[in-house]
Amino acid sequence: MRIKIIVTMVILSSAFMIQSCGKEKRNAADVGADHAVEANQEVVADTTIGETDDQDETDQQNETNHQDETNQQNETNHQDGTDDQKETENQKKAAGNDTQTNEKETTVTPELSSGIGSGMLKFVDVFGQEYEVEINPNVEKHPYELNQFVREGEKLSYQDGRFTSRLGVDVSHHQGKVDWQKVKAAGYDFVILRLGYRGYGASGTIALDREFEKNVESAKNAGLEVGVYFFAQAINETEAIEEADFVLNHLSGHAITLPVVYDPESILDDEARTDHVTGEQFTKNTAAFCKRIEEAGYQPMIYSNMLWEAYHLNLEELVDYPIWYADYEALPQTPYQFDYWQYTNEGRVDGISGNVDLNIQLIEK
Repeated sequence: MRIKIIVTMVILSSAFMIQSCGKEKRNAADVGADHAVEANQEVVADTTIGETDDQDETDQQNETNHQDETNQQNETNHQDGTDDQKETENQKKAAGNDTQTNEKETTVTPELSSGIGSGMLKFVDVFGQEYEVEINPNVEKHPYELNQFVREGEKLSYQDGRFTSRLGVDVSHHQGKVDWQKVKAAGYDFVILRLGYRGYGASGTIALDREFEKNVESAKNAGLEVGVYFFAQAINETEAIEEADFVLNHLSGHAITLPVVYDPESILDDEARTDHVTGEQFTKNTAAFCKRIEEAGYQPMIYSNMLWEAYHLNLEELVDYPIWYADYEALPQTPYQFDYWQYTNEGRVDGISGNVDLNIQLIEK
């Protein structure tokens, strides 16, 4: 049953900072920070890349349970993600969420009241809840012509006078053993691997994805370009830098050619260490991680979805970093710039067991 709820947002004076009084989990999808908004609304959780902390008991119960199970639903999303982007039902009031637990594919075209550069934007989350927000005129807009996105079965392509495209997947240990030769033969040219995650229990233990070492070399040997993402649960800049250093340490010895992605998420149906982290702080954490990655010579990127862009991340403070955008609608609903679009969490690819996230990269000619 699809219930449409029009949510009225009161944009606060600091237009991109929302008090996270509720929980979010990318258990309803990925990757961002908290915008300035007061929401007297029920926000559904949004998850896309959520993960497990194999050490903290709370994390084990929350992440292994929440993420090895919920995340299989969400992680395939963002894999553990795009398990992408999210809010707890408790929180269902402080930040909008975008659940990347795609339960359906609704053909909804983003509605702009006065063009893509300004005005109001209407969009829906994965549960069909409707939102209306003001488009930030100070944030770069994407140049893509939406009618140039063409689907043939599960595959998506884009071609215009300026851009072309290619397809890829994102995976974690939840996909098990992957036959990368078959993935490449199936027409997928890149992969974004989960390198690690921080548990969302009180201790916030950081752990390496148990399939990362195998996947990174096997994928490269099969001819795929490789990027990585980290499922973040930092509560301040110090922890965000710790997460970045963990990533850099485990990238040592592995030559990758695609971005290193920061994937901050909220937890939906459980207590989480990030429950009271504000949007302002999420944005600072994201910037701190990206700066550290950039200083080490890698290209940082941010995983996000429309809810995070509308209510969590202050995009004006993150303009230097490309966006990996997650949205399971027929067309991307964001008016803002993005370089990658995670367009489904229910893809089927030869060489990968079960569902997997599919992504399209937009490449300037």
